[in-house]
Amino acid sequence: MINLAHVKAYDDTKMTAHHSIPSGLWGIAILASLCLGSCHSQTKDNPPPNIIIFLVDDMGLMDTSVPFLTDANGRAVTHPLNDYYRTPHMKTLSEQGIRFSNFYAHSVCSPTRTTILTGQNSARHGVTNWIKSENNNRGKYGPPRWNWNGLTKASVTLPKILQQAGYKTIHVGKAHFGPFRSAGEDPMNLGFDVNIAGSSIGQPGSYLGTEAFGHTGGNKNRAVPGLEKYHGQDIFLTEALTLEANKAISRAKAEGKPFFLHMAHYAVHAPFYSDSRFAGHYKDSGKSEKAQAYATLIEGIDKSLGDIIQHVNDLGLGKNTLIFFLGDNGSDAPLPIEKDYSSASPLKGKKGNHWEGGMRVPFIASWVTPDKTTPRQKEWPIAPHAIQQQMGSVMDLFPTLCQVANLSWPQEHIVDGFTLKEQLKGEEDRERNESFLNHYPHKHRTSYFTSLVQSNWKIIYHYPITGPPQYELFNLTDDPFETHNLADTKPKMLKKMMQLMADELQQKGALYPEKDGQALPLIMPEMKINTTPNEKPQN
Repeated sequence: MINLAHVKAYDDTKMTAHHSIPSGLWGIAILASLCLGSCHSQTKDNPPPNIIIFLVDDMGLMDTSVPFLTDANGRAVTHPLNDYYRTPHMKTLSEQGIRFSNFYAHSVCSPTRTTILTGQNSARHGVTNWIKSENNNRGKYGPPRWNWNGLTKASVTLPKILQQAGYKTIHVGKAHFGPFRSAGEDPMNLGFDVNIAGSSIGQPGSYLGTEAFGHTGGNKNRAVPGLEKYHGQDIFLTEALTLEANKAISRAKAEGKPFFLHMAHYAVHAPFYSDSRFAGHYKDSGKSEKAQAYATLIEGIDKSLGDIIQHVNDLGLGKNTLIFFLGDNGSDAPLPIEKDYSSASPLKGKKGNHWEGGMRVPFIASWVTPDKTTPRQKEWPIAPHAIQQQMGSVMDLFPTLCQVANLSWPQEHIVDGFTLKEQLKGEEDRERNESFLNHYPHKHRTSYFTSLVQSNWKIIYHYPITGPPQYELFNLTDDPFETHNLADTKPKMLKKMMQLMADELQQKGALYPEKDGQALPLIMPEMKINTTPNEKPQN
């Protein structure tokens, strides 16, 4: 099943794969279809576009000097955290391209990363929690059959589609697609030609080359693989990964291939090592040592962004290279928590929470070198210095990038995202469904919940683990910072949103928390409703 509205711009290239094709053979089918469907549009004067996904671990909406939040008139509003961070290259990218003020990701990392590669909501692909490498971390009441094993060799993935079409597919940094000894542990099983430092681990053992990135110091159980040439050197992990990414881009050009770079930094995830290159910028900030270290991690990411953009331009590839910059979930910056507001302030909550601060992330799209005269940029114009207020999500990257490259996917592969083509122009896509489901049937800062954003309304359902079900309802237009729970005062809207949530979960085959061996499906609210007290996140 494919939503035709998602791919209407390239229906003539749609694949004819059927459910009867064994999953292990789908690559053969896709290769034939891609050649038929895309080769006609790729010429010497209009080569396939290079693609960069620049993904930052645990970077929330406010972890940047670029303001993403807007006022009622759509103008960017700068908040105190924007003034704290130094991200000049993010600012430049946002000025030459478009940023999204309402871009959603799942509230923890592995679900988002799997969604980016598949285009599917986590409730559908089943990776609903971060993947612990050593053992199944479903939580005491989590669904036993959740997809702890992650992606497999049979999974339909964006890099696999691009690889079959002749792209040099490059993964650099954090992978976290499967546990130890699983197929997903190695990104090369998922369609990447090159894997630099990616494995099962979700955080680095150390950011320091002098500690061999965890092999000789720090947490040896989370030692970063594959960077032996830098062991013992005075170099930060972010810099080492950037150098290796640029080398891989150069090799792709030498081979005459378009490249897809999945630049997935370990930063800014804990442990919060200070990057000495930038420490002096924050020493008089009045913030804690950990908060200062976090800011250096952010600035290191910004330098990496600038270095990769510069390298692409130096190779003469900037006009034909599209870059998407984003975070994978809400911020985890080590800042004080005051009445549930912290590192995403003025948004409520942070990574792992059900509030907006746990799911809203920065997203910037731009051509590396904007030039409206090039064929590809004529086909895919991106509004400069623009802010897109209509919802976007991590589910949209897969269909968008397939369309950019004039490629499609096996017909039986369901995609939950929408192409961003109209929105990147700064226009409204009237055909998209402005809905984002975040299903989290596990234990974390907020445990065992499902949330649904539908246009300007948001519903959060807390499963009845230790008592009756609890509900939260917010109007995000009137109350963007989630201060007034309307579950008691808007019972009709509550029931409407709960029904929409139930439909979404059913359509995606979601698995529910279980108690005493029985699944805990949604319980619709009665007229008298139990409302939850605000759940205080913990560091």
